Amino acid sequence: MIHLQSAQKLQMLEKSLRMVLPESLKVYGTVFHMNQGNPFKLKALVDSWPDFNTVVIRPQEQEMTDDLDHYTNTYLIYSKDPEQSQEFLGSPAVINWKQHLQIQSSQSNLNRVIQNLVDINLSKVKHTQCNLYMVYDTAKKLAPSLVDVKNLSPKGDKPKPLDQEMFKLSSLDVTHAALVNQFWHFGGTERSQRFIERCIRTFPSFCLLGPKGTPVSWCLMDHTGELRMGATVPEYRGQHLIYHSSLYQIQSLVKLGFPLYAHTDKANHIIKKTSVRLRYVPMPCDWHQWNCLPQ
Repeated sequence: MIHLQSAQKLQMLEKSLRMVLPESLKVYGTVFHMNQGNPFKLKALVDSWPDFNTVVIRPQEQEMTDDLDHYTNTYLIYSKDPEQSQEFLGSPAVINWKQHLQIQSSQSNLNRVIQNLVDINLSKVKHTQCNLYMVYDTAKKLAPSLVDVKNLSPKGDKPKPLDQEMFKLSSLDVTHAALVNQFWHFGGTERSQRFIERCIRTFPSFCLLGPKGTPVSWCLMDHTGELRMGATVPEYRGQHLIYHSSLYQIQSLVKLGFPLYAHTDKANHIIKKTSVRLRYVPMPCDWHQWNCLPQ
């Protein structure tokens, strides 16, 4: 196991991961932000250097003190040859299989290895698989061969303009974390709320304030730089507010040069339609998450 700490090595890692997009997307997006100041204080581990096979991005050990907090105990994995990664991923110095944890990746062929390691460590696992997208500007820059304009929504296929007398573009603060947590599909607990609070403090967030001056629709970034946790409160749904809050988010972050990507539940047809209108570029690989629980 090699811990990449120098700025030069992390920049080399980012460049290497960029060359194998989109399968490396989840890890690439994280390493990009590590090279922009590493706001979540993550660490990069590889099995060899510079010719690595597998890379794991994870928090510092001192951050992973709650064995039940899988939001913090999150590992991002990319492997050139997943079949050869089991020994590395099975090392307790790389992944602490005794904790509740989650693994995220853009590679379906990691599934067998993770299932094997779960069996070896007497754990249980829940595997979630979703559609993966890049924002158009990001795909055009990083993976232009994947951009087929004929398959994208026409620029004119947009909802009506935002009523700026009723809704104001703004940002979230930590006092709004409970509201976000209430409507986040993967949230609803005290631990998820603490994670959301950290995301709000660390990365830009975007929302629409309603007539009462409170958020009615919002979008955040998580610790990997992914666009996540978007939602609209029930009483304001059906007005395309998530489209407008997401558009505000994308336009703002593109100016910062961030690589922008997101996932959508395969059964969430409303958000999938919004993704089409936002001209998200579908990736040939999926978004994967494995929630592992020791027995």
